[in-house]
Amino acid sequence: MANITAADVSRLRKITGAGMMDCKNALKEAEGDFDKAIEEIRKKGQAVANKRADREAGEGVVLAKTVDDNKFGAMIVLNCETDFVAANDNFVKFANNILDIALTGKPKNLDALKKLSFDDVTIGEKVIENIGIIGEKLELSYFDSVSAESVQAYIHPGNRLATLVGFTKSGNDIQVYKDITMQVAAMNPVAVDKDDVSQEEINKELEIGKEQARREGKSEELLERIAQGKLAKFFKENTLLNQAFVKDNKQSIRQYLQSIDKDLSVTDFKRFTLNS
Repeated sequence: MANITAADVSRLRKITGAGMMDCKNALKEAEGDFDKAIEEIRKKGQAVANKRADREAGEGVVLAKTVDDNKFGAMIVLNCETDFVAANDNFVKFANNILDIALTGKPKNLDALKKLSFDDVTIGEKVIENIGIIGEKLELSYFDSVSAESVQAYIHPGNRLATLVGFTKSGNDIQVYKDITMQVAAMNPVAVDKDDVSQEEINKELEIGKEQARREGKSEELLERIAQGKLAKFFKENTLLNQAFVKDNKQSIRQYLQSIDKDLSVTDFKRFTLNS
């Protein structure tokens, strides 16, 4: 039987993030072999993952961040089972570590992100490893990114809502960019401008408008015109550049941006919120 010292346990804990007793037991099982002990911890994570596979992981964190030059930003969602774990510093740190890897690796999609290296394993494997450490089902469920001349990130207090917004120009007052990320967070637009709304969404809104008009007793020949009017209202309320600015509802977001810089506009945005 190998002699397991406190220093050995501390070293393994630093490597894996597992609890003291988990590390001590893993070293005993591996007879002091560190590589085997790490593998034991990973096996435990897979075992716990299998056992909790049917659990609902509806809690978690939504995080967004940009690289130093603000030309690329990424957003991830790491889910867990309880709000207690979601608020845990180690869980949030783990999610931030994944986000930092995403910012460096710039993967194309979620699957590509899961294949990026985290220590000496993939992110996907590291999530499974942390299931054994934390004892809850964890799931890396969302990833997206924005590239632009300037990208601004916003995380709402509580880590349940985040936004990323790309802009056509950099160099303006940072508060201007923050205003727009918070507008996206608060008003949940469906697209940047009306031309970015899908034809499927437009058709749906037209049908809703016609049906509402029918229920109000309007004649069939008026339905199309009424529906088009309702569609125009939909664009104004639900496309970012046409929305009223929450800080000054006398001007639209487009007008606000052009008052700062006539060439300043939004290229793209991402928004994600965890259901309450």
